[in-house]
Amino acid sequence: MTTVSARQPGRLPGLRLLLLHLISRRVPAGVAVLAACGVLLRLGLHWRWIDGGGPGAEELPVIIESAAAAVIAVVTASPFGEPERATGRWLPYLRLADVVGLTLVAVGVLAAGAAAAGLPGGTLAIARNVAGLAGLGLLSSAVLGGLLAWIGPMAYAVVAELAIIEAWATPWMWPARPAGDWGGALCAALAFAAGLIVTTLRGARDAAHE
Repeated sequence: MTTVSARQPGRLPGLRLLLLHLISRRVPAGVAVLAACGVLLRLGLHWRWIDGGGPGAEELPVIIESAAAAVIAVVTASPFGEPERATGRWLPYLRLADVVGLTLVAVGVLAAGAAAAGLPGGTLAIARNVAGLAGLGLLSSAVLGGLLAWIGPMAYAVVAELAIIEAWATPWMWPARPAGDWGGALCAALAFAAGLIVTTLRGARDAAHE
């Protein structure tokens, strides 16, 4: 009886820690906002805001993708600091799970929103743009703090809109590049990798200074 009682609390400590971590980071609310971004993209395609050739035909998807990336970056920081530091080695893995999981959700819901209509570039462009923008948001989170992490992807989106209008050729403006462009994909991947590494090892600026 004593043995069973001693083991009972520790059956799923990892799962319990993960759930508490996700709740403290407002991940459920973040998933809801990402779903709303997918709905907005679908409405834009349905009402031909995007693929109808009118104003915003190419720019609106970048704005929606930037909003999704901003959500990913903002929820990397907890308003309560990082009590998980007491768990030692698990905190970097929890941060990594946050970012990768939310990025996959963002790509999934946006791809689902675009599935019934012909979004220029398709899922490949969505994955590239969201990942690169999320990386910029994660870097902003490490420098500016979680609450200001949206500044990075949104500021980049403004420049990217100009790049689309002016047809810039630089791969660092990957939203303006074709979906199959290797240079744009590489730059987006580098931005995401940098943000992922910094967030996994260091976390958001405000959380790191708790």
